[in-house]
Amino acid sequence: MPRPFPFLQKLIAILALLAPVAGCTTTPPESVLAVPAQPQKYAAIVVDASSGKTLFEVNSRSQRYPASLTKMMTLYMLFEALESGRVTKETRIPVSDHAASQPPTKLRFRRGETIDVDSAIRAMVVKSANDVAVAVGEYLGGGSEDQFAAMMTTKARSLGMTGTSFRNACGLPDDGQVTTARDMAVLGMALERRFPQHFHYFSESDFMFRGRLVRGHNDMLGRVRGVDGIKTGYIRASGYNIVTSYNADGRHLIVVVMGADTARQRNDHVEALIQRSLGPTTADATQPRLMYSGQQPASPLPQLPPPDSALPGLPPPGSATPASTLPASDLPSADLASPSAPLLPTQ
Repeated sequence: MPRPFPFLQKLIAILALLAPVAGCTTTPPESVLAVPAQPQKYAAIVVDASSGKTLFEVNSRSQRYPASLTKMMTLYMLFEALESGRVTKETRIPVSDHAASQPPTKLRFRRGETIDVDSAIRAMVVKSANDVAVAVGEYLGGGSEDQFAAMMTTKARSLGMTGTSFRNACGLPDDGQVTTARDMAVLGMALERRFPQHFHYFSESDFMFRGRLVRGHNDMLGRVRGVDGIKTGYIRASGYNIVTSYNADGRHLIVVVMGADTARQRNDHVEALIQRSLGPTTADATQPRLMYSGQQPASPLPQLPPPDSALPGLPPPGSATPASTLPASDLPSADLASPSAPLLPTQ
């Protein structure tokens, strides 16, 4: 006698075989990225410097205080003066009363003393010396730091840094001195591309000056293989900032982190972003949630919006909000970019 409903029996058998497989298939756990900063201060971007593509960004077009990242532009202007022959590495730069009066970090010059250009470069890169940066600004600005700051802002615009305005040469607090993580990435890439013969300065962690060893602040040098610069910065209003260049095993990244609570946490975060960007999941559509400083693991995490499909150029002027006008309750939204969106055209 034939068995009833043979087709139904076969279907039940097939489903029974598939059940264990289906039970083992789970949704991948959601990635969570710890951010060592308050949302009002945090901004970050990772750029593939070889292609100009943005691999990761959060608040990268929101204006922040640059602090001593400012000296990257002061150095850019000084490198241009070297290229044009306006100065040589032996040129002596005088230190004015105004320059000597700058608060630390500095080399503690007295009025009337001078510093050669080569030592001035190292002093700004390694020691982040405010007195030296102001002296350089006054020298290149025809005796006026204000004039030099205007020249810096003009140069920033010519490089595509649309969210940046400079008011001084060193990065000390000024409500009008603002930048963005995106602009700092642009500047970092421009320094490497425009002045490869001078970029070695950013790899130095100490230098000799007047018979003593001057040590630097950039602990990323020597900590992560492949890191070869660039610059750190801190004022109370900004938190701990850094622009980092990674160049190893055929990969070249520029990483910018702004607003961290401590230098150590900032460096840990940079390292995590480098590892993430070098990993095989960089181009995945699933982006991490952010857990900001002070949030508990059980607290709600901010949802990230979809990738910005209109990212290929820099934002139009005036599209960002100055950091000085951000209310405490204004938590800038994260804007993670598509890996296909170029930050800069390749050269």
